[in-house]
Amino acid sequence: MRGDLQGARRQFFAVLAATLLSGCISSAPPAPPPLPVQAAWPADTADPNAPQAAETPQETAAAADLPWRGFFTDPRLQSLIEKALDNNRDLRAAVSRVEQARAAYGIQRSALFPQIEGDAQATRSRVPGDLNLTGRPVTASTYGLSVGLTTWELDLWGRVRSLKDAALQDFLATRAAQSAIRVSLIGQVANGYLGLRELDERIALADRTVASRQESLRIFTRRYEVGSISKLDLTQVDTLLRQAQALRVQLAQSRANQAHALGLLVGSADELEALPVPAQSDDAVFRPLRAGLPADLLVSRPDIAAAEHTLQAAHANVRAARAAFFPRIALTGDFGTASAELDGLFKHGSRAWSFTPTLALPLFDGGQRGANLDLARARANEAVADYEKTIQTAFREVADALSDRRWLAEQVGIQRATLEVQTERARLAQLRYDSGAAAYLEVLDAQRDLLDAQQQLVQVRRGLLSSNVTLYAALGGGAIDPPAQSDSR
Repeated sequence: MRGDLQGARRQFFAVLAATLLSGCISSAPPAPPPLPVQAAWPADTADPNAPQAAETPQETAAAADLPWRGFFTDPRLQSLIEKALDNNRDLRAAVSRVEQARAAYGIQRSALFPQIEGDAQATRSRVPGDLNLTGRPVTASTYGLSVGLTTWELDLWGRVRSLKDAALQDFLATRAAQSAIRVSLIGQVANGYLGLRELDERIALADRTVASRQESLRIFTRRYEVGSISKLDLTQVDTLLRQAQALRVQLAQSRANQAHALGLLVGSADELEALPVPAQSDDAVFRPLRAGLPADLLVSRPDIAAAEHTLQAAHANVRAARAAFFPRIALTGDFGTASAELDGLFKHGSRAWSFTPTLALPLFDGGQRGANLDLARARANEAVADYEKTIQTAFREVADALSDRRWLAEQVGIQRATLEVQTERARLAQLRYDSGAAAYLEVLDAQRDLLDAQQQLVQVRRGLLSSNVTLYAALGGGAIDPPAQSDSR
């Protein structure tokens, strides 16, 4: 009989060890899926005019390794970004979500440890005589002190650990999402500032044009009064002035809207009205960046890191749902002293204790555990698809930014040449009109095209600068502000 009992015991522990081993093996997080993009950037993203040496690490920097203060060199822009990081409400909400996820992880992690509580009791009761064998009422007192272990699950199958891992990955995903919001905010502020300076420069061009055409209208009005020109010529000059004035008003409206949008990002629009009006410098705004390889995005983009943590959390939930099929073993107990008299709590023989292990074996639940497992697996599959889509989106954003940087640089060169041609054309048209060889309509067309060329050049230059901002953000730049940088504020 004893041999059968020992054999059954050995068989039980063998099954238990095998189950524990299988649970440990299954608790290992699966590797992320392979990179669902090309191994190199598209051919149209390379700048054919850029020297090969410009792609060396000595002359360029990786966006993830370059703090935003090292990338944006304009002091006013640095001030705006710093204010936005301090005041932006979306970023504040993201910080609060990180704290919530941290607290949720702490709550779930505490389930791994036993909960020990101290307890003190004092009870005084009276039993009537008709409920007592002696026929007389009895008054009794009970006092006790104990330290108890509340229900603590022995996590043999890894269910609690898996839930803890899922909470940890959720916290890490939330923190990475906060970094992604930070990157996006820095890019939005930089692009908003560039848009504001673009409009300031275009307004300055429009102001100079309006002043010049007002002077032309004064001169032509005098000529018309003395009869040297026709009224048609006068109305054409007046038309040029009205067109420039209309453009000036439209730009002022756009500038006000841009300032309001930037003020919302920064948290205050007070200093936006005092921005300078000088032309943007194309050579000293940003540090050169190198794109690296598509695989670098896995460690540099915070949104990809957030998607990966979400994927790992989904897999941890699958392991927890699978472990729910196994029995749960929980321990409950307490140890202390009890006595009918208060001064007898610490006398010999007053020790009291209890120990209650429980085993819960799932037998029938109407398919609830199976449905929970199916749900966890479906969510894990969704997380895989979201992770791959996030990588593909990041790849496209970087490729678009590289392509924009290349083609906009060519457009800037073409637009500069166009402006030179239009400037010479306007000069020659004015000479032809002054010599009587052409009607003023030719001057009208040349002046209108010249103003358009000036405005377009500013817009294309701003687009080129914005492409650098977009590339910096797409490569994950600005996700973390090093302590050394924050100390220098």
